[in-house]
Amino acid sequence: MRVSKILPVGFASNSYILTADGRTAVVIDPSEKRILKILKENGLSCKYVLLTHGHFDHVGACGELFSIGASICCNEREKDLIFIKEYLNIFGGVTVPEFEICRTFKDGEEITLCGINFKVLETPGHTVGSVCYVSGDMIFTGDTLFCGSVGRWDLPTGNFTELSKSVKRLAALYGDYKIYAGHGEDTTLSRERAYNPYIRND
Repeated sequence: MRVSKILPVGFASNSYILTADGRTAVVIDPSEKRILKILKENGLSCKYVLLTHGHFDHVGACGELFSIGASICCNEREKDLIFIKEYLNIFGGVTVPEFEICRTFKDGEEITLCGINFKVLETPGHTVGSVCYVSGDMIFTGDTLFCGSVGRWDLPTGNFTELSKSVKRLAALYGDYKIYAGHGEDTTLSRERAYNPYIRND
């Protein structure tokens, strides 16, 4: 499997393109429309979009991807919140092209998309419906866990107590994982266990 990290231009999230066959792709948090050009340049057709949560800086290209046939997927607890104005446009003045949520997931659900296996972990705290996606030795953490930090909990449906539980749930997973976060640099779970102040207990 090949993973391509797309860094944001301006205020947006990291996006990830995953492909197992070099033809079809799963995109995680398509934040900006230019991801369509990147997909085309690499000969990839996006079949599925996995959202870690629905904030505007993570969904900016969902409308375009939906219009060309991609299925947009998220946690069942996030679905009804994504299109609420106060939630999607939390900083105002943001418009996102229309799209529909095609499929929702529950905690612990295991899915195979484009030949890639994922396990869904509910990790509320940044939003009530935030999730992480585990695939092989990788975790795509959205705005739950960052290198040395965690996501904000002061936005609509955020909760620090829940976020603290969520990052410790990730830390309790057996073994080590590569962490691909919604913002900032890549890290590993072992590094975060050792140095992240929101995980360490001392």
